[in-house]
Amino acid sequence: MTVTSLSPPWEQPSHRNLIKVHGIDGCPITNHFFVKDRTWATGEAANGMSIDLNSDLYYVNHSCAPSLEYDVKRMEGRVSRYRDLHEGDLLTFFYPSTEWHMAQPSECNCHAPGCLGTIMGASEVGKARLDGYWLNKHIQERLGTRAETVEKETL
Repeated sequence: MTVTSLSPPWEQPSHRNLIKVHGIDGCPITNHFFVKDRTWATGEAANGMSIDLNSDLYYVNHSCAPSLEYDVKRMEGRVSRYRDLHEGDLLTFFYPSTEWHMAQPSECNCHAPGCLGTIMGASEVGKARLDGYWLNKHIQERLGTRAETVEKETL
């Protein structure tokens, strides 16, 4: 058996100089389409529905200190309310802000203070650890429903 490197032959990241951001606040997310089945390449748009971004947004990675927010109800991206975005900054967003369950959880390499360690959906992260993050409405609603269910079960 021969084992070959999985590292691509091009310089990483390959798209860093291909995307230029101009006025991201309220920038519409276009070219997407809705899908029923989730994959590692889709984002949750609402309970039971996912979106395939079908655009350069596909290359935006996770960070526990994100530079962007994806508002899937309004289908727009904007600079995070918790930080400024400067030329040369990586474009990142907080995956649990859109994902209730991750199709494929993975190791987080953002090294931000308070890093989750593992990128996973909001249901696995827990409400207490999500405090202080901007979350989409469908995630906020599910966290509220889950909290009410837990309270009822402990009574």
